[in-house]
Amino acid sequence: MTQSSDEMFMREAIELARKAEAAGEVPVGAVVVVQGEIVGRGFNQPIGRCDPSAHAEILALREAAARAENYRLENADLFVTLEPCVMCAGALVHSRIRRLVFGGRDLRFGGVRSKFRLADSDLLNHQIQVEEGLLAADCVALLEAFFQRRRH
Repeated sequence: MTQSSDEMFMREAIELARKAEAAGEVPVGAVVVVQGEIVGRGFNQPIGRCDPSAHAEILALREAAARAENYRLENADLFVTLEPCVMCAGALVHSRIRRLVFGGRDLRFGGVRSKFRLADSDLLNHQIQVEEGLLAADCVALLEAFFQRRRH
């Protein structure tokens, strides 16, 4: 995929993150892409759904897997505004996502680069191609503004 299409998909994830923010959730958004088409969308909803697993990545994976009628998404790429946590990184490995592109690092809970390296670990049976930093300034700005407002 070209850089411009990657940016287009990350911008869609950012729009989904804004939906999470509007619902009072931490602003994280994700899209699953297969052959240039978005097949799964998600934004953080653990509060609204009373579900600790309702992270943006999990919801996007669920939608994409339902559409594919297969829990394995071997030809799919996932774009997410924030580095996935350990739970989400594990789900990405289990789903056999081909490529993960994330915006900003999660220094507290990151399961892909910041705290752990699950997505491309040689210890697991599947390694994901990881790319970080796409539109990171935009992704991080959303999170910083959200938490700044919550503190005041």
